[in-house]
Amino acid sequence: MSKLTATGSLDATNAPAPARLLLAEDDFELRELLASVLRADGHEVVEACDGNELWALLNLENASEGRPPFSLVVSDVRMPGLTAFDVLLRLQRTLTETPVILITAFGDHTTHLRAQRLGASRVLDKPFDCDELRDAVQDTLHQRARRAS
Repeated sequence: MSKLTATGSLDATNAPAPARLLLAEDDFELRELLASVLRADGHEVVEACDGNELWALLNLENASEGRPPFSLVVSDVRMPGLTAFDVLLRLQRTLTETPVILITAFGDHTTHLRAQRLGASRVLDKPFDCDELRDAVQDTLHQRARRAS
């Protein structure tokens, strides 16, 4: 069982192994920052610039043999093309169990409820601290590993 540190973060000795993540954010600078933070934790990060590219990468992943699947998706809610909610609906239809963490600048009560109903693992409201994202990713990966065992 993982221990929490004094700051509330998961103890690194019990943290899940680095994972393959799909990050979708239409703001280039924010996407680069978040990718850099996640890569610093040892994760492989594949980047998408909008909802259409996010969906295309998920479909390519499902059709590809020999490539490990994404362990987690981190996505902005409002992007050009498909929104993260559109992607969550499509994931439900395909019965894909890849966890999704949403990030949004429009984190009102309705957005959070809709995200929960559509199966999002977590919703982070912008602006958020990078450590908050790191903790959400580690916690979600840890929960996924526990369900798989």
